[in-house]
Amino acid sequence: MAKIAVFNQKGGVGKTTTTLNLAALLAQRGADPLVMDLDPQGHLTGIFNAAVSAPERSLYGYFSVGASLSGLIKITNGGLKIIPSHLDLSRVDTQFGKGPQALNRLNIGIVKENLNTTRPILMDSCPMLGVLSLNGIFACDRVLIPISADYLAINGALQVDKTLRALERVIKNPPMKRFVLTRFDSRRKMSWDIDRKLRERFGAEMCETRISENVSLAESPAQSCDVFQHAPESRGASDYAALLDELTATGFVN
Repeated sequence: MAKIAVFNQKGGVGKTTTTLNLAALLAQRGADPLVMDLDPQGHLTGIFNAAVSAPERSLYGYFSVGASLSGLIKITNGGLKIIPSHLDLSRVDTQFGKGPQALNRLNIGIVKENLNTTRPILMDSCPMLGVLSLNGIFACDRVLIPISADYLAINGALQVDKTLRALERVIKNPPMKRFVLTRFDSRRKMSWDIDRKLRERFGAEMCETRISENVSLAESPAQSCDVFQHAPESRGASDYAALLDELTATGFVN
């Protein structure tokens, strides 16, 4: 089953929104996904009301005291499985170095505990290139890169692509990449200009589906739910459904 890191070194591009809604729709379709919150800010954990008081009960417990990943899984009110984040995850970058063993820790745990044999895994990465995000990249076989429809995001996308290409030299099986445009406004010429430039640059790695700017996508996290629960008839819901259909049809999600 696919192990997907949702990653971008730029913040505010829709990583958490994308992880949240793809995971929710996969669960609706019977895939039983596991979500890992690799961001110390814990936005995804907060949306699911899965916060824990003790850091050892979060993903930090795996890195710091060797807790089993399966033992850290929490089941949300909607039945989704998540390994929550904690602010102490920010200490991982300074505690464990950046050697191959440190960067493979998450992958080792996933393989050892057979977490990926029957379900897809989605990892919400933090917006910086450090030990946590690299653990996600080294553990995954797919990287989904959301890019918001603004000009600064183009440089961010190019930087992510450069980073991932550099990592291909040290990752045994480099992950498949897909870029998806988010916060797209069809009324704005700028959105279409950015869309064109990204497709010229990334070609087939660019998803055909665009995620439109939509108020329901912004509102649903405040209601502690995904867009399919909050506004199933909204443009945001239809866009993410189309994105999952595309990723499934192209073999990116299985």
